[in-house]
Amino acid sequence: MLQQVNGHSSGSDAQGRESLREDLQEFLGGEVPLHQLDDLTKVNPVTLETESAKGTSASVLRCLQARYTADTFYTNAGCTLVALNPFKPVPQLYSPELMREYHAAPQPQKLKPHIFTVGEQTYRNVRSLIEPVNQSIVVSGESGAGKTWTSRCLMKFYAVVAASPTSWESHKIAERIEQRILNSNPVMEAFGNACTLRNNNSSRFGKFIQLQLNRDHQMTGAAIQTYLLEKTRVACQDSTERNFHIFYQVCTRRGLQLPRCRAEMAPGLCRPRLPQNPQLSPPPRLPQICKGASADERLQWHLPEGAAFSWLPNPERTLEEDCFEVTREAMLHLGIDAPTQNNIFQALAGLLHLGNIRFADSGDEAQPCRPMDDGAVRTSALLLRLPEDPLLETLRIRTIRAGRQQQVFRKPCSQAECDTRRDCLAKLVYARLFDWLVSVINSSVCADPASWTTFIGLLDVYGFESFPHNSLEQLCINYANEKLQQHFVAHYLRAQQEEYAVEGLEWSFVNYQDNQTCLDLIEGSPISICSLINEECRLNRPSSAAQLQTRIESALAGSPCLGHNKLSPEPSFIVLHYAGSVRYHTAGLVEKNKDPIPPELTRLLQQSQDPLLKVLFPADPEEKSQEEPSGQSRAPVLTVVSKFKASLEQLLQVLQATTPHYIRCIKPNSQGRAQALHREEVLNQLEACGLVETIHISAAGFPIRVSHRTFVERYASLRRLHPQGSPHAEQATLRALLQDILHTLPALEAATPAAPAGATPAPVHCGRTKVFMTDATLELLERGRAQVLEQCARCIQAGWRRHRRREQERRRRAAVCIQAAIRSWLTRKHIQRLHAAATVIKRAWRRWGIRMAFLASKELDGVEEKHSSQAPRSPSSFPPPLAQTKLLRAVTHLWPLGLVLANAAVGVHGFPRKLVVFACLQLPVGSPSGYTVQAQTAQEQAGIMSIRALPQGSIKFHCRKSPLRYADICPEPLPNSATGFNQILLERHRLGHV
Repeated sequence: MLQQVNGHSSGSDAQGRESLREDLQEFLGGEVPLHQLDDLTKVNPVTLETESAKGTSASVLRCLQARYTADTFYTNAGCTLVALNPFKPVPQLYSPELMREYHAAPQPQKLKPHIFTVGEQTYRNVRSLIEPVNQSIVVSGESGAGKTWTSRCLMKFYAVVAASPTSWESHKIAERIEQRILNSNPVMEAFGNACTLRNNNSSRFGKFIQLQLNRDHQMTGAAIQTYLLEKTRVACQDSTERNFHIFYQVCTRRGLQLPRCRAEMAPGLCRPRLPQNPQLSPPPRLPQICKGASADERLQWHLPEGAAFSWLPNPERTLEEDCFEVTREAMLHLGIDAPTQNNIFQALAGLLHLGNIRFADSGDEAQPCRPMDDGAVRTSALLLRLPEDPLLETLRIRTIRAGRQQQVFRKPCSQAECDTRRDCLAKLVYARLFDWLVSVINSSVCADPASWTTFIGLLDVYGFESFPHNSLEQLCINYANEKLQQHFVAHYLRAQQEEYAVEGLEWSFVNYQDNQTCLDLIEGSPISICSLINEECRLNRPSSAAQLQTRIESALAGSPCLGHNKLSPEPSFIVLHYAGSVRYHTAGLVEKNKDPIPPELTRLLQQSQDPLLKVLFPADPEEKSQEEPSGQSRAPVLTVVSKFKASLEQLLQVLQATTPHYIRCIKPNSQGRAQALHREEVLNQLEACGLVETIHISAAGFPIRVSHRTFVERYASLRRLHPQGSPHAEQATLRALLQDILHTLPALEAATPAAPAGATPAPVHCGRTKVFMTDATLELLERGRAQVLEQCARCIQAGWRRHRRREQERRRRAAVCIQAAIRSWLTRKHIQRLHAAATVIKRAWRRWGIRMAFLASKELDGVEEKHSSQAPRSPSSFPPPLAQTKLLRAVTHLWPLGLVLANAAVGVHGFPRKLVVFACLQLPVGSPSGYTVQAQTAQEQAGIMSIRALPQGSIKFHCRKSPLRYADICPEPLPNSATGFNQILLERHRLGHV
């Protein structure tokens, strides 16, 4: 019974908990699953697991964990983008197609959170020309969180979206610039990155990349500024760490397949294969295997198989970054030819052999130390092309100048001093080489200052570091992270809330972690850690690690950020940074800060016959005079901390003049394992960087702040949507114009198709000098502005089209009138030419006819006269009767009748023959048979029918050429017609009735 009761009781409890969960789920209104929340400001602090939650931090952590499990690595946190390192390749997350999708999206904020969203937002801010126009992206996080990969992907994104030229020549120039900017990454990473305890590809220097854009917002160049290269790594590395990647690339012995290379400790892909640059000379054919130097090259650089170097720890540990051919190809694209590359790699091999030089203590202070291996000295001098004896002498003997006369004293160095001078020589060569590479890259990608107007800055600095042994390098690195965190706090957390109060907004202040106290401890005035270290450098006495620790603890005992560890066996001090406490060892701290470079080392390197070293160490007499000043006029020594502090101040001035954007890279675990998120580590990073406070302020605040005048100038066109505004726009005050614009927001919300029926109005507040609003309100205003501009554009287009149509119609009518006038003029001219031609033809025809008639009549008159003179007088010669006289007159004047009758196709009595005769003789055709012609002349009796000559004897048909000049000419000859007057037909018959 008890078991049944207990079972029933436990079942009731389970049902009650299930009912409670259902009620809570209903209360939350169907809360969206955590992995679908793209913005941490929307995370509800009341969740189904309130028993284990500790406020908003736990809710944010659960949301990030859910998204990380769902392979969603980017999440918005107000003004900041949180990037979780997946520790595995994600090819589809950084494809060029996805870049173009974010670039072409009308509202990229509506897409999933991504670093491309931040990149597109900065690019659109530059295009909008809203002050400040220049943009900057601060990528921060711990070492191994993925800052280097994030910066690399952002550079690729800008190279894709900001290179859209119009002409082919501009396209080739933009492609060349884009390729060179991308090629600078593998070179800078090979010479400036190394494998540390927390990251396989840790940046051992800071860089600020300035992407330069012209007036058309196309990328025209870039400039790279570096900060504090960790050159001590060349000669000193931890046993579990490695030297710079380039040394392993030169000495690597086995190949790595590029497609199989492991991704660095950063979100995304492995390094892609570099495409060919069409603008540069084609590089030599590179093998498909990413391998190290060839056997001939290794022998040339005295790097045989199996060679061991003391400055090259863990040579058997190969990484994806050991791709030698990728580095060589990138250097080719940057303009560093093969001979120069050989000089570079030869100098690096010389530094490796220099590290193998070991000295044995001579036991006598007056005698220099002896080298333990003469072969290393000889090989190093050969590769660096230095004289062997001066090299050995410079490493073992120190030159001292003292007194007013600058007397020179030569003092043998101890074994430790010889090692220090050897390390100093290697660090000096490598630092000069790195700076020279940066200058070569800048000269290759930097644009003319007159060709660019705006820029987008990418800041990639070393992450926060804490190792078992921390020295000056870690102090400077963490100091830089403190400065960047203070910039974020001052720009967003503190300044934004103070601005709300000044502008009159009802705002309850959110407490946040301010690291100004820690900064005062490091760099404050008059006493700070940096000032005490610099003071130790200026004192003319040997530095003591214990004494420096005592001075720091006594002078800065009142600082809450200074910790103590009395149980530590080594002199050290503890600084409580925003990201955690770090213990710094004071041993060697002052010497590193001094960074002494003996002048005899510089003079030795100036004697080198190597072309590269001649460029790195030119023989400048002015430099020599500055290196050897007199003791009384000696300038204060510029320490490493002083130079680094000055460069940081310059960087912060640039950031303050831009619109900053923040990307917080989070490291899910310290082991670099995928799909593993350690809650405590992630929570410490979230709290240390102030991300929780950022979420609070972003959720309740107004991230968009625009001055009244800028707001009115940009959104004054929205007053068209609210015609009941101020009647006199010109005379209205600025406040009235603001109110008119803000009154259009309800209409814009109602016009939004996706807006729900009971949606709350867009949060906006009009302060004393600025307008505060959220991103949603800004999108609403921009959408309304785009709508008004579209309407105005349509009106302008309609008016322009109407104007063009009227102009076209007017021009058409004018063209028709001109064409009609020209056609009329051409027709008149043509008719006039026809009339003139017809007149000429008629005149010529008449003249020809008259001439022919005259010639014919003249010939007939001559024949008649001849015949009359030869014929005897007879009774018949008397004047003929009247009828005969008329007939002869008709035959005389109408002589062509004979030709017509002779050429007729029909017989003598044909009908056409009669018609022609009647027409020529003008006889009536009514009764042709009634007319008779009686011929009583001698010619009639003879039966001669000729109008030209009387027959002489027997007459036959004949055809010979007429002596007449124009006998064969006819204007329009007809077929079956006579071709000349020479054709005479004679018939011997009596002329009957015609």
